[in-house]
Amino acid sequence: MTPWEMLAVFAAGVSAGAVNTAVGSGSLITFPVLLATGMPPVTAAVSNTLGLIPGSISGAIGYRAELGGQGRRILRMSVGALLGGLTGATLLLTLPATAFERIVPALVGLALVLIVFQPRIGESVRRRRERAGGAAHPDGGPLLLTGLTLASVYGGYFSAAQGIIYMSLMGMLLDEPLQRLNAVRNVLVAVVNTAAALFFLFSADFDWTAVALVAAGSALGGSIGARVGRRLSPTVLRALIVAVGVVAIIQLLRP
Repeated sequence: MTPWEMLAVFAAGVSAGAVNTAVGSGSLITFPVLLATGMPPVTAAVSNTLGLIPGSISGAIGYRAELGGQGRRILRMSVGALLGGLTGATLLLTLPATAFERIVPALVGLALVLIVFQPRIGESVRRRRERAGGAAHPDGGPLLLTGLTLASVYGGYFSAAQGIIYMSLMGMLLDEPLQRLNAVRNVLVAVVNTAAALFFLFSADFDWTAVALVAAGSALGGSIGARVGRRLSPTVLRALIVAVGVVAIIQLLRP
């Protein structure tokens, strides 16, 4: 890399770390920049996943207040995230890119629809539960665990917009404020990225310079994103998630 390319990759890492922590989809910033340096797509995807781990961790630490009382829930969900992340990482090295490129925009689009209508859907689910005399499952039940595990498969393959899918699923099936769900999302993203990274370390090619630059930038950006994201109202946070998701779909559909 030239010095200017290194600066661009570091700056992309800072931006991705902040965006990832606040709303998700930071890979849509770093991945194109890595490609622009001449890096092959799979090497760029692997290097990106490795580099974003510190940002995911610093973001989760920034949301530690919202994580209070959710330890059991996170542990349960992390098992699915771990298995899904490893599966997705394996698919990245074995399947052609077109296998996921065809369905990813549709998945993100569906997740955005669910995010937009999440308050109405959640209220409908709560009323139906009350009429039936039942209580909400504290962890969302098998349906949420299955959905998050499948989303983690996608996250291990290509991490862009996985957080949006997480938020749409948790928003429908958990009676929690949006910021507490965002805190859980950051932890799950960290688990998926770490699981995929451990797999890649022993089975894929990556660029250590790119990894180091993205890692340093994302660690700083994750801390910034947590400070900003925690101050957003549920309405603003939901609007930002939708805006980023629309950009993600446009990027994913571009030839």
